[in-house]
Order: sequence, then C-alpha cells, then structure tokens
Amino acid sequence: MFNLKTITFDQLKTSSIALEFDELIPDEIYAWSEEDFAKYEVPIGNSRFPITDFFDITVEGDAEGPNDVKMILNGDLNRVKYIGCKMSGGEIVCNGNVDLHVGAEMSGGSIYVHGNAAAHAGREMSGGYLEIDGDTKEFTGASYIGEWRGMTGGKIVVKGNAGKQCGECLTGGRIHVLGNCDILAGIHMTKGIIEIDGDVNRWPGGQMKNGNIVIHGFLGRLLEGFVLEGVVDDPEIDGEVFKGKYIQYKGDIGLNGKGALYLDAEANREKLAHYNEIDDEYTSIREYRNL
Repeated sequence: MFNLKTITFDQLKTSSIALEFDELIPDEIYAWSEEDFAKYEVPIGNSRFPITDFFDITVEGDAEGPNDVKMILNGDLNRVKYIGCKMSGGEIVCNGNVDLHVGAEMSGGSIYVHGNAAAHAGREMSGGYLEIDGDTKEFTGASYIGEWRGMTGGKIVVKGNAGKQCGECLTGGRIHVLGNCDILAGIHMTKGIIEIDGDVNRWPGGQMKNGNIVIHGFLGRLLEGFVLEGVVDDPEIDGEVFKGKYIQYKGDIGLNGKGALYLDAEANREKLAHYNEIDDEYTSIREYRNL
C-alpha cells in the first residue's frame, strides 16, 4: 500500500539562464530519493549543474508510479522552463511565475501555477489539466513553431488574461480564459472549444475550419470571413449548454470553414445596434454586412 509521495523544491537561488525541467517529471522521478536528487545535474544552456545548487529538495512518502507523485515548486520560477513537459500523470504545483512551455505535450496529470506563465503554456498537450492563476503570454495551447497541430485534448484554465494566438491550431480539448484575450484566438483551429469570459481584442478564429469559440465579453473587431447565422438562446456545444443569448457566426468562409463563433449579445449590443443589425429584443435579423 503506497501513500502519496511529495517532492518539494525550495529555491535557494535563481539563474540568469533558464533551468530545463523536462527530465524532472513524475514519470521519471517517482522512485527517486533525496540521494538521487543530490546526484542529478539539471540542464542549463549547453551545460549541466547540480540541481541542489538551486533547490533544497525534500522527499516524503513512497510511490509506485507517477500518479502517486505530487511535486511542489516554491520560489521565483521565471527562469525555470519545461515544467511538466511530456508528463502523463501525477500533480505539479508551482508557487510562483513560470517560464516557457509549462505543461507542453503533457498527456495526463495536473499542473497548478499560482502565478503567471510565459509563452507556449500547454503547447501541444493531449490530455491532463493545466490551471494558471495569473496571465499567460502568447501561444497558450498552441502548436510549436513550424507545426500545424496544437492542443489535441485535455483542459487549460487561465484565470487571468491570455496573449495573442491562444489556441492556435487547436485540434481538440478545451481552453477557458476567465480574463481578456489578445488577437487571433483560435487561428487555424479545427476542433475543440475556446471560451473567453472577458473581452477580445480582434480577429478571433482566423482561418479556422471547425471548432467553437464562445466570447462572453466585447469583441473589438470581427474578421470578414465570418457570416451571421442568427441569434440563439442557450446554445449546446459538445454536450454543454452555454446559458444566455448569443450572436452566432460561421467561418472562416475563406477556407470553407464550418467553425462557430458565439458572441454574447448583451455585451456587444452597442456595437451591433450601431449597424442596425438586430433590434432591441435581439430577435429580428436584418441585412447584414461583416464588421
């Protein structure tokens, strides 16, 4: 009978060059002892240095596999990248801001970031759960440079704001941004759901072929490749009902796209009323031109 194994990293000092933590995931270290960590050298640039130069590491409990492991990272993690990269199980808690590629290519388990995350958070993840209390920079849940497949499964929750091209090349899974989102959310997406509680700068869904984007806040500008489908109440998307009245668009028609973009009607009332597209009750659709 195994209990949860807790591995705690308490930061001793930072590095001007990022530490690479892709080897330090529950899949690889579930059987490690404190003595094993004392022997380990972490990649930093083109060299390796003892991990104990940067973290005081304590191990409590036993594990028979990665799902029995909880890693806790305490400190300023702005120069620690690839946290949880390719993990398939277990839990990682980051008590601080994190560097690039947190949760990249993860297929299972969970990561909780109590701070902000740099670019490429949740890149190409296929499963698991990634939650970020603060903001994320560009390419959350996206593909890597030169690739055409981003996140395929799992869930990302960003409690703050998300940078540009959130969900780029999304082919599955779900991204939920509780704050605002920068330009080109869901560009090139083919499947999955992106839900944004706040405002969106402009141009969501560019060149999307399928999938769903739900925006509860105000949209600054819509791409011309989206056509008005109508006004819908409580739309059901992949088995989930989104309460409220939404303006539904289809696109990107420039690519024969069949994606769906849902705009909260109340949040966008002033802008839409200016174009005389929908009457005061949001029920009468008139001739429409893209904004």
